[in-house]
Amino acid sequence: MFNYRVVALIKRELQEKLLSKAFVLMTLLLPVFMFGIVGVQTFIMSFESEGKKIEIITYSDTLGAKLQDAILDEQFVKNGEIVPTIKTMSEREFNEYLSSRETDLLDQNLDGIIFIPRTALKDKKIKYYSKTPKNFNLLEKIDRPINKVLVEEYFSSKDIPVEELEYARKSVDVKSFKIAEGEDIKEEGYGGLILSYLFSFLLYLSLIMMGSMVMQAVIQEKSNRIVEVLLSSVTSKELMTGKILGAAITGVVQMAIWLSPVILIASTSWFMIPQEVMIDVTFLQVAYLLFNFFIGLLIFVGLFAMVGSIFENPQDAQSGMWPILMLVMIPFFISMSMIENPDNPVANIASMAPFAAVIVMPAKMALVDVPLWQIVVSTIVNIATVFAIFPIAGKIFRVGIMMTGKKPKWSEVVKWLKYKY
Repeated sequence: MFNYRVVALIKRELQEKLLSKAFVLMTLLLPVFMFGIVGVQTFIMSFESEGKKIEIITYSDTLGAKLQDAILDEQFVKNGEIVPTIKTMSEREFNEYLSSRETDLLDQNLDGIIFIPRTALKDKKIKYYSKTPKNFNLLEKIDRPINKVLVEEYFSSKDIPVEELEYARKSVDVKSFKIAEGEDIKEEGYGGLILSYLFSFLLYLSLIMMGSMVMQAVIQEKSNRIVEVLLSSVTSKELMTGKILGAAITGVVQMAIWLSPVILIASTSWFMIPQEVMIDVTFLQVAYLLFNFFIGLLIFVGLFAMVGSIFENPQDAQSGMWPILMLVMIPFFISMSMIENPDNPVANIASMAPFAAVIVMPAKMALVDVPLWQIVVSTIVNIATVFAIFPIAGKIFRVGIMMTGKKPKWSEVVKWLKYKY
């Protein structure tokens, strides 16, 4: 299967892809795009709505005075983001007052009303009335001073010193330390989480992107009859092999370029990065990622090429793409779940399962120390998947690439697998 004709096809694929404007632009612009998305999101989130008029109503003048002092001392009030008004009334009076202010709330002359009932000193439950009651940014800001005042009011009759009250109010500050075999105990920051997300996202994006490119190329060559010229010199198996290996090599080169800034940051002291976001990545991790990615490309590009050979236009190919996309998307979501819980049992199984291991195992390695046997099993499973996929994809590709005319039914595609060659 691997001969000088396959080598010539690989060279053809590499020349078409590595030297294309689309490849150069995508390789250079994707990191810019990723950082740009984060930057735009941060920029948008930095905008704060100003002059939000909020009424805070409580049952007690004493509690109201304490709220006045606590809230006016907050930075969001000094900046004019929230304009609070403190009032005192009973719960029955409040119900009548709320009815009278309903028009102002609907017209947004008043942005919201917070009512603190007497029972809040027992259960800390308060009520917020607004046309947009799920304004989490506003509620998060206003929650802090209200909680502080409620705590002070609750303990005011308990004869507790102020210092002890301040200590009780503080949250626990947990510092995480990683224990690894053969390494010193060291504090663990967020670098592993960042690396896990980065690996997952790049693998997910590149597998879909390279697979889609090959599928489009196969469809185009089939519809333009170029494939008939190619098949006069090579077999369909050689053509498919050349396309898949060419795309896989292209993808690995692209991934290596994308990872080079990460390697540079992790291996040098040129960049002043806070300790909590320091990235700790080894050469073996990067080498495994690239090898694993190469195997993943052989699997998924083979499947995309198979789909491309069945159909004559991209619109029809969409129906065949979805099962393959799900094989990429589900592992991506599993790897994202590990950011919350690296010991997720589903992720542990998926890291050694066909198709899923391609994305999940590198993400897992960025978060925890993976036993060598699991890495070996994951690699063997991936390689076995390649050998299982190629005969199936090869049979369908051989028949489909020469089929023209009406769109084949899936039952017909299954029959292609039974043909004797």
